[in-house]
Amino acid sequence: MSGSLMPAVRGYSDYLRSADGRPALLGLAGAVVTTLGSFGAGAIRVHDTTLESTHLSWLRFGHGLVLSSVLFWTGIALLVIAWIRLGRAALAGRLEARDVAGTVALWIVPLLVAVPLYSRDAYSYLAQGALLRDGYDPYVDGPVVNPNGLLDDVSGIWTTTTAPYGPLFILIARGITTVLGDNVLGGVIALRVVMLPGIALSVWGVAKLARHFGAKPAVSLWLGVLNPLVIVHLVGGVHNEALMVGLMVAGVALVLDGRHWFGVAVIVTAVAVKGTAAIALPFVVWIWFHHRRAANPEESAVKAFGTALAASLGIFVALFAAFSLIAGVGLGWTTALAGSIKIINYITLPTAIAQITAFVAAPFTDLHLAPILIVTRALGIAALAISLVVLWWRFRQDERRNVMGILLGLLAVCVLSPASLPWYYTWPLAMAGAFVWSPRTLAIIAGLSVWLMVVFMPTGSIGLYSLWNVALAAALGALAGWSLLRPDPLGMRPRLGLAPAV
Repeated sequence: MSGSLMPAVRGYSDYLRSADGRPALLGLAGAVVTTLGSFGAGAIRVHDTTLESTHLSWLRFGHGLVLSSVLFWTGIALLVIAWIRLGRAALAGRLEARDVAGTVALWIVPLLVAVPLYSRDAYSYLAQGALLRDGYDPYVDGPVVNPNGLLDDVSGIWTTTTAPYGPLFILIARGITTVLGDNVLGGVIALRVVMLPGIALSVWGVAKLARHFGAKPAVSLWLGVLNPLVIVHLVGGVHNEALMVGLMVAGVALVLDGRHWFGVAVIVTAVAVKGTAAIALPFVVWIWFHHRRAANPEESAVKAFGTALAASLGIFVALFAAFSLIAGVGLGWTTALAGSIKIINYITLPTAIAQITAFVAAPFTDLHLAPILIVTRALGIAALAISLVVLWWRFRQDERRNVMGILLGLLAVCVLSPASLPWYYTWPLAMAGAFVWSPRTLAIIAGLSVWLMVVFMPTGSIGLYSLWNVALAAALGALAGWSLLRPDPLGMRPRLGLAPAV
């Protein structure tokens, strides 16, 4: 066929030059400005020798801090505006999956060199890796037993806490600290780079899930991967969820594609990064079971289920044992999960109930928050355990319900666990990409995503107990959600003499 008759293939650079590509460039500008603001407003080191040597330490104090904060929040605003505009384009069918995937990469690049955002967890990761490097067991000892150049930057409440992460992630952290020593700046960047394959797997897995269940890949990727809650918290915040979520979603996609052994192995690898991914394993047993029944109708249901269950358990035990043996550690990380009780905020239901109860009871009794928390959190754990069992059984009928069960199970962990943090909600967000959602539902999710992101401070401190901060975050979240449904909801463009928004 003549070249002139071949359909033109639009590349990503062509997309960026188009009108629909302008929001992607706006988001890139937002990521750059956010990164610049992070040098003074982020979760900076206690003694940042890099800032001092470059004569930029003034960004941390006084007018410098004000400037950094303005830059940071301006960048976040630009990212959110760009994301909402891209969401409207995706819903209108003007955006392709490769456009969203390219934009994910575009927005990530500046954040690779940002100061950790919204959290100091990156410093804990490095300190825990150094424990294993220096002959300690991070599942037995906290970073405090190993004084070094990394310890000063670990949050005080975590210096005595043992590692709650799987053996694979501890191996990764050990490898980074072995190569780079106690170089904090290099270690933070290396952590981000090592976790980038998780973002790539999320892009591949979410698009695969969307196509499998008839959703628009562009919309799914916009929701579950390009979401600023994901980009800013997982990459900017340097959280191992980036790797865990990517492996989990990719594993589920592989199992749905009939590559059961490989898919389960990938999910187990996700569990070896962070245990939350284990929520998916019981549900993929159902998927494997359904595939066996479809391929062998004469096989009894009991035998088909038993085979799928036994194979999944075998893969889990063998692979997890291998990771643990290589790392030279046991299962102490499972008990370390209880360390999350040190986190107190009301985005988890048991803590919210406890705080409301303590507030109401305060004028009448001397009852304090601590004993109430013990009760509500115990009830929350019981409710979570029951919920997971019920979900596993109620959502057993077919693939679609199996994957929905994973989504709801992850959401239940976020809501009913003793503690939760904004980036935890990236777990169910990724699985939500498998399904078709109404524009109204997407607007609600977008609004909640924005609220979760801006209600916390870039230093990692919690802004949930400032009425003005919560109200402002709620207003911005509502505005973002409404903007997804209605361009220019405040009617500002005509007043400014601008063209109508699209």
